[in-house]
Amino acid sequence: MLLVLLLCACEPEPHFPADYAKTFTEVRNCRSSAEHDSHVIRILASPAALEPYTSRDAGFPPGAIVLKEERYFGDVTCTGPVLQWTVMTRQPDAGWQWQSVAAGRHVQGTNEPRCLGCHATCGRPPEGYEGTCAVP
Repeated sequence: MLLVLLLCACEPEPHFPADYAKTFTEVRNCRSSAEHDSHVIRILASPAALEPYTSRDAGFPPGAIVLKEERYFGDVTCTGPVLQWTVMTRQPDAGWQWQSVAAGRHVQGTNEPRCLGCHATCGRPPEGYEGTCAVP
């Protein structure tokens, strides 16, 4: 029993609240994404990330979150269950921390090379803004 409690205490928490849909705003609508295992995606921004993401004239403040919901390939309306989330969280040093979070809010990985490698190449318009890789 003690081992189970210790393992549970060590698992990282997702960087976004469970009720994110109440306060995050859609910044890219439902669409296919070859880069994310051909999942259908929808991107939302936290209140702190919304203005920088949409205006692209100011940096993201520490704590800003850009969240990508990922769904099955055929869910072209993004109304089915979320399979997983990919999350970018702005750090105090102006870098990003990445998380891959499975359904059930289980953190699968942090700062995976796949995320870092792709997003490092899209820091400037028109390809993206500060690592976001997409024009809204």
